[in-house]
Amino acid sequence: MSVLNFTIFAKGGPMMWVLLALGLLTVLLALERVLFLHRGQIRATTFLEGIKNILAKRRLVEALTVCEETPGPVAAVVKAALLHAEADVATMRFHVQEAAIVELPALERRLGSIATIAQVAPMVGLLGTVLGMATTFLAFEKDYMSASALATGMWQALLCTAGGLMLALPAHVAHHFLSGRVRSIVRDVEWAGNEIMRYLQNDYRGRKPGGSEVVET
Repeated sequence: MSVLNFTIFAKGGPMMWVLLALGLLTVLLALERVLFLHRGQIRATTFLEGIKNILAKRRLVEALTVCEETPGPVAAVVKAALLHAEADVATMRFHVQEAAIVELPALERRLGSIATIAQVAPMVGLLGTVLGMATTFLAFEKDYMSASALATGMWQALLCTAGGLMLALPAHVAHHFLSGRVRSIVRDVEWAGNEIMRYLQNDYRGRKPGGSEVVET
């Protein structure tokens, strides 16, 4: 069965090898992104509740340690806020946004490559199709034209068209799926950044070490 499949694959001509290389590259890029985003996506609500519980006990260093040990941009943004817990709102917001700017581009890395492959694959297939048709017309010009000579060009044209579409479709799906994961993480980062700043400004500074509210006289 594998020999038969390889024989059919080989009939597609040189462009089939280009499509195969692009397909393998797409698989590697998609797997790397899935693992990276899975590692970087945490339960933001649960994580932030844990940080708040630690801060309620005035254990800022412990909260920073938890952020350092937790992967992903959410923890990095929360850490930036904690490092400037005593700063004014504008300063804290600046550092939180700066941390987000540093972290977020890493989430979108290689997504552009997957999108490019999805767009290029049909054109590579079309090029193979044109080359196959050219082979067919070249066979027409020969006096000793045979059915096998015509079949060679037609096989190449059809297989390249099919190969380009078979690569473009899953590449588009992978890009859409990974982009959705990125958007989800970005929303978590925005929410966590705003929430930790609100907590530090309104709750954390208004409590004394015992956990009770500070009453001004």
